Amino acid sequence: MELVLKFKKEDESAMLPSYAHPEDAGMDIFSNEEKIIPAKTWALVKTGFSMELPHNYEAQVRSKSGLTLKSGLIVLNSPGTIDENYRGEVGVILMNVSDVDYKVEKYQKIAQMVINKVEHLKTQVVCEMSQTNRGDGGFGSTGINK
Repeated sequence: MELVLKFKKEDESAMLPSYAHPEDAGMDIFSNEEKIIPAKTWALVKTGFSMELPHNYEAQVRSKSGLTLKSGLIVLNSPGTIDENYRGEVGVILMNVSDVDYKVEKYQKIAQMVINKVEHLKTQVVCEMSQTNRGDGGFGSTGINK
């Protein structure tokens, strides 16, 4: 059975997500508005589309590496998850981590979206966890390279 990702334009002028190259993992997401994001702040940027994901799939919204490198814009909750049952307009929370205000242009590539299969697991409460070599070693427990 072929899986289909359905899009709906919430604004007729919206650009729908698309793959820049056939081999890309992520589809580019485009802004549907102009917006100034002041330095060291964040804003929700509208995209003008909604979507319907196949059953047991999610969309992850991630930063565009080039936009982050050149302008200091990141997807604040990266990766942001869009659940299969969400039908509202997709928005992207962008944070400007730079020291200067940034103007998002309409139709600008602002993020990328990767579609992933979701597995739902049964849960179980236990009294003890199995043992491993790492145990409960947390951040930095495997060493830090300087």
